[in-house]
Amino acid sequence: MASCEPSFQGENQRPQPNCSGCPLEERVVEVVPGPSGPCAEGSARPRSARLKRKREWPTEEGSEEESAPGAQDLWVVETLCGLKMKLKRQRVSSVRPEHHQAFTRLLEDPVIKRFLAWDTNLRLSDKYLLSMVIAYFSRAGLFSWQYRRIHFFLALYLAVDMEENYHAPKQAMLSFLYGENICSQRPLFHKLRFQFFRSMDWRARVTREECEEIQAFDPGLWVWRRDRALLSETT
Repeated sequence: MASCEPSFQGENQRPQPNCSGCPLEERVVEVVPGPSGPCAEGSARPRSARLKRKREWPTEEGSEEESAPGAQDLWVVETLCGLKMKLKRQRVSSVRPEHHQAFTRLLEDPVIKRFLAWDTNLRLSDKYLLSMVIAYFSRAGLFSWQYRRIHFFLALYLAVDMEENYHAPKQAMLSFLYGENICSQRPLFHKLRFQFFRSMDWRARVTREECEEIQAFDPGLWVWRRDRALLSETT
């Protein structure tokens, strides 16, 4: 790792998220009576009719209706006719192809390859934890070419913090990252971990659905075969 610390950009420097979304649900509602007018298609979007899910972090309890922190659920007007309007819910994901490309590029890093080969039990790097790395890349706000080995391990460390109940194995990441200098570099790693988490606006929750959407982008990628369920079947 270079002696200088990786930089983390502010909100105004972040690449803009992808604005394309896939329709999830449609709903027809009645609106408060007002001036009558001809039926309008999707171009007519009253400000009061456009609804956006509120996202909060952290939350003590989650629900199935809660939006994932890395995505936005938007209700947009599809048609408006008299006192009725048809709304369509769209999910706008912040994960872009560039984030997948950055992740795939880092899989060729020799240190990361050795680490993944070492973790044969998938305790630190199963397919869902690795999917979270891509989700975190999309939230940290760096450009794809800025992501390096350190960012992979920072994101994976946070993912294990979120999803696993054990702590000791995480130190193996630092052993692969720093080698014999692990003791002297550990404080720096945790400082960078805090900065990386802050650059994500403290949004570490990733749903299983979002992980599966990330895997579906390139289903043939070899790391998506790192499935604990399949591992248990062979033992």
